[in-house]
Amino acid sequence: MKTALTAEQIAEYQENGFIVLEDFLSPEELEIWRFITEEAVAHRLAEKVEGWNLTNQGDPNSYYAHVFTQCVKLADTHEGMHTLMNDPRLGEVVGTLAGVDGIRIWHDQALIKPPFGNATAWHLDNPYWSFSSRDSLSIWVALDDATLANGALWYLPGTHKLARFENVGIGHNQADLFRVYPEWREIEPVACPARAGSAVVHNGLTAHGAGANMTNRPRRAMTCAYMPDGSTFNGERNVLPEAYAAGLKVGDVLNDPVINPLIWSRS
Repeated sequence: MKTALTAEQIAEYQENGFIVLEDFLSPEELEIWRFITEEAVAHRLAEKVEGWNLTNQGDPNSYYAHVFTQCVKLADTHEGMHTLMNDPRLGEVVGTLAGVDGIRIWHDQALIKPPFGNATAWHLDNPYWSFSSRDSLSIWVALDDATLANGALWYLPGTHKLARFENVGIGHNQADLFRVYPEWREIEPVACPARAGSAVVHNGLTAHGAGANMTNRPRRAMTCAYMPDGSTFNGERNVLPEAYAAGLKVGDVLNDPVINPLIWSRS
């Protein structure tokens, strides 16, 4: 795993709100990530646990059901995925890019855009979550080559500095986010194709989306969202366990060592 970051890379991330880390995984590590992700997703889909497989429930013919197969918090139910996601090297990379003193896991998720899958509309990540932070971020590891043909990520650079924590859902209309931020229509989108084994890191307030998968093969990615240590509850339950969220008050620090483990600290 390539964890060394240059000053130029850190500056690029902080200016644009995203960066592609080419060949982040070695070929051997890539095969391990592919195997574990495939096994963890297969186990999760077979279990059919309500609330965990976000796009594999409800109407199988809906638009969103064909944006991607989305399995959340696989580390909670698969030992191999738990080992991958709790690697402190991942925390160090994202913590260094964000410039924070500690990193906790918010949640992992597999995102598999199916053959001929629908586009992922422009959206922000952090407004969905149970904490509000301009330093939240996600790592998106390409398990297949992500190309313009099969649904590579696109970004609006600099929007992490401008976002107001308002958002839209991922629906049929690619441009719904511009109803909230009409001024962003003038920002030139940037595509981020990524070879398998590369990682794309983006801020939780950077506007992003993905094109449709126009090929007959899936486009697989394994991702993890991260929360700066010290973040506090904003009143949204999101993926928090129901009983835990019920006991929280707005402003409480989210520091449960099981639900949101600290995987890296600068100290």
